[in-house]
Amino acid sequence: MIQALFDYGLFLAKALTLVFALGLLGLLLMRLRLRVGDLGQNDDGELLVQNLTHRFADMADEIKRNTLPPKAFKQAMKQERKQEKQRAKAVARDRRRVFVIDFHGDIMATEVAGLREVVSALLMEADAEDEVLVRLDNAGGAVHEHGLAASQLLRIREHGLSLTVAVDKVAASGGYLMACVANRIVAAPFAVVGSIGVLAEMPNFHRWLERNGVDFELHTAGEYKRTLTLFGENTDEGRAKLREQLEETHQLFKSFIQTYRPDLDLARVATGEYWHGEQALALGLVDALKTSDDYLLAARADADLYRLSYKAHKRPLDRLLGAIRLGMSALASRLPLAVSRGVG
Repeated sequence: MIQALFDYGLFLAKALTLVFALGLLGLLLMRLRLRVGDLGQNDDGELLVQNLTHRFADMADEIKRNTLPPKAFKQAMKQERKQEKQRAKAVARDRRRVFVIDFHGDIMATEVAGLREVVSALLMEADAEDEVLVRLDNAGGAVHEHGLAASQLLRIREHGLSLTVAVDKVAASGGYLMACVANRIVAAPFAVVGSIGVLAEMPNFHRWLERNGVDFELHTAGEYKRTLTLFGENTDEGRAKLREQLEETHQLFKSFIQTYRPDLDLARVATGEYWHGEQALALGLVDALKTSDDYLLAARADADLYRLSYKAHKRPLDRLLGAIRLGMSALASRLPLAVSRGVG
């Protein structure tokens, strides 16, 4: 038993050492980046547009090519070319467009940088008849980052475009904060939706440091500059203040959702619980059960489909810093050592 406790303590020490080492390395690299940032200019990146209508048609043609007899395949291709000409004429008559944006969330919502570029470009081109479909996969994270991501989607709706969010896997907590601004939310039957709540968690090593004769000093100006700390002695007053801040954030979360989903019974759904697709539909968290794939195939009948994404061109140092941030986010999501997660 003693050996097991010793091994566990050693594991925690190694994990903490790794976290702090990565943090220190990130800080040093950031300072280096600031020093060399003026030595050259970054290429801001490029907007990528993929024609999904053609992509779906090409895949269907490949199935025909490999499954139909040669004569039947030629007849099918002849019919396909005829339909393609009809679609081309429809384009000339301003056939509507569906623009598809993929957002894969992490704790710090790092894809928001690309999202804001895509949205800005989209708003300069899209017409009132067009639609935006966001394929959202996001389990939540930091409040401010996911709040900014939600604001980017809100720009689409406020511009007068029809905004649909499709949830194939998860839109929980900060993910649902983003989803709720849509005119319509569709979800797969087993997608995870909800988790409307706020949390903060952190370990405290004060007693361990005290037993080992290590002093820790924290100096602040402002009564609540720091409520809880990793290494100092936490107080009941600090805990009470943190809980007050969490309740305030939760209230902001609920008010934001109520604005865009006014028929939701927040007393029922804003408990921090999550639900799967069918339950979410019954509670009014989503509007229909459908995968993004079926939604796009149905839309293809009267619309042209385009996937928009943003590819940032980064210097090697920027790529390294990004990899470190993603690694630390992944570590924080897996170890019971995470500091405040925000909406989660």
